[in-house]
Amino acid sequence: MNKTKGLMLASLLAATAFSTSSAMAEDAACPVKIGGVLSLTGSMGAVGKNIASSAQLAIANINEGGGIKGCQVEFVLRDDQGQPNVGVDAAKFLVDVEGVKALTASIGSGVTIPILTSVTAPSQIPQIACCASAPVLTTLAQEGKTGGFFFRTQPTVKNLAYPPAKIAAERGFKRIAVIYLNNDYGTSLEKDFRKATEKLGGEVVKSVAFNENQASYRAEVSAALAEKPDAMFLVAFPQDGATITREWISLGGTQDLILNNALRSPDFVKAVGAKYLTKAFGTDNASVAGPEIEAFKQAFNAAYGISSDGPGIYSEYDAVMILGLAMNIAPDLSGASIRDAVRKTQAADGEVIGTGPAEFKKALDLIKAGKPIKFVGSLGEIEFDAYGDISGPALSWHIQGDELIIDKTYSNEDMKKLFAEIEG
Repeated sequence: MNKTKGLMLASLLAATAFSTSSAMAEDAACPVKIGGVLSLTGSMGAVGKNIASSAQLAIANINEGGGIKGCQVEFVLRDDQGQPNVGVDAAKFLVDVEGVKALTASIGSGVTIPILTSVTAPSQIPQIACCASAPVLTTLAQEGKTGGFFFRTQPTVKNLAYPPAKIAAERGFKRIAVIYLNNDYGTSLEKDFRKATEKLGGEVVKSVAFNENQASYRAEVSAALAEKPDAMFLVAFPQDGATITREWISLGGTQDLILNNALRSPDFVKAVGAKYLTKAFGTDNASVAGPEIEAFKQAFNAAYGISSDGPGIYSEYDAVMILGLAMNIAPDLSGASIRDAVRKTQAADGEVIGTGPAEFKKALDLIKAGKPIKFVGSLGEIEFDAYGDISGPALSWHIQGDELIIDKTYSNEDMKKLFAEIEG
């Protein structure tokens, strides 16, 4: 009788353990899949590979920290080649065939927007973009066309347009030419840079759009040079940016160059030659100081042997970590549940969660206990507004030898003052 009771108790305990394990993995067919559509080749490939590495580090941290609902996570990555149609096809494959529960996509706004409108919003799949800054994404949300399924860990393009205009004014540049990429990102950045420049007493004497992946941009460069500007603001990705810069200099253009954030890349410097870039400066979005940021920098360097100071690296890591946390907070892994849980990763009264696997495990323990969390990642504190946007600090940088040197960081308060100065 006692033996029979013992066997019954053992069976009950086993069943309870199985039930608990099953509850942890509820609605999660292991492994849980998160999709990524990023530019690994094409004009953005030089920065895209490091951004992809940042995503992989986040996935590794999530898995080491406990995964999602008791399951390990698989990151299914596809290359969009910087092309909208390729990106849409990749996203459809990830959603329809791979069955990803959420998506990080993409780097350029020109790819991010069609993925959103053609794939993720109609399929009700949450999408977080690391680097898309075009204002049309806010407009789509305001018009109810995103269903609330879109978020971005990149501030809007004004963060990248107003600081360079301010620095140009401080340096006394009055007549500026702009050569910019002919897509949503480029046209938006040119428009806001022009607005800021005029407000600060300067003039954009010539704006010239270009299309990607051309062997030469001599015609565009010559058109901008004809106005004899004091400086040139270049909005490009490293591959095309290097071609344009070499032709600009070879045709006698000023070396007072203003560079957009995507050109904050060693590949760009190497392709042009550092000796031609000693008078250039650029701006970028910035993270803030703190233990969470330092921990991420050390982890990224240890994993890949390179600096984390490059476009999109911080914002991509945070995008993937937020998805991992939201998917654990969500009662199930339906798109709507994950969407609604994204903002719960930054509860105002939540316990601070930093970067790395130990912090992710701490978050899981709090989530299981029904307690709120506040993720403070490699970007510092962020908060999504009603349209999935964030605001944030900025920085200026220059090139010294082969190094990309940060000159100054503009705090959130600094940026608010700059916005007020330009927008009134």
